[in-house]
Amino acid sequence: MFWKAPLLMGLVVLGTHIWTIQKEFVDISKNLDYFVASVEFAVAQFNDDNTEENTYKLLEVGRAQKKTWTMIFLMDLDMGRTICKKHDEDIDNCPMQEGAEEKKV
Repeated sequence: MFWKAPLLMGLVVLGTHIWTIQKEFVDISKNLDYFVASVEFAVAQFNDDNTEENTYKLLEVGRAQKKTWTMIFLMDLDMGRTICKKHDEDIDNCPMQEGAEEKKV
């Protein structure tokens, strides 16, 4: 009977620890396949939602983090505006805008 109380307390502590782990972001490699795909999706979504007619291209990935036990990412992306329009075919090879039109986000 007395062994049940410590066992129950241990399970409560373990459950609380697992609950807090799920809320943490940890650094990951920027080269992981699933992270690269997520970055590409984020850039495409940004271009679709942006009201400007020019597309933005990824310049650099700053922070790369993943929420523990999930596929939720936290990323800092540096992007620059290109001379291509949203519906141009070869957006990957578009040059960046320069001069007064240059813009980075």
